[in-house]
Amino acid sequence: MTVVESLQPIKPGRMGRFLSVLLAFLLTACAAIYTNHGYVPPKDVLAEIRVGVSDREEVARLAGRPSTTGVITDRAWYYVASKRRHYAWKAPEEIDRQVVRISFDANGTVRNIERFTLADGRVIRLNARVTETGIRGIGLLRQLLSNIGRTRLTEQDLR
Repeated sequence: MTVVESLQPIKPGRMGRFLSVLLAFLLTACAAIYTNHGYVPPKDVLAEIRVGVSDREEVARLAGRPSTTGVITDRAWYYVASKRRHYAWKAPEEIDRQVVRISFDANGTVRNIERFTLADGRVIRLNARVTETGIRGIGLLRQLLSNIGRTRLTEQDLR
């Protein structure tokens, strides 16, 4: 019996199941995965916060403490939520962002409530400058050995 004669044909039922499983696997591998990050208070909660009347404690009780506050002064609370979509091999893409900023006056009373979306955002380029070192092409061992004998002691150092 030759090798070709010993091969058994695949039964139609098994081939159909195999192809169905393979197709299901391929379709689920290409499905998008959505992830949510952060928290923004719902509109009904924000409606309960009264500009010029509510203070920080009332905002904290109604909406919770924010994950971010103002950098230099604590005059604004920022609530940030974003939604990302990720396909199999592609980098995640931010598809939605909500930012709520609640500003306070010097007394801690709510001065303003603002809502921003992804469309309101700006791309900020980070500066990628690197401080150059004075060491070029010199290895660590050479640096250590070159410092031997360069020490000058004064009379105050000897006391």
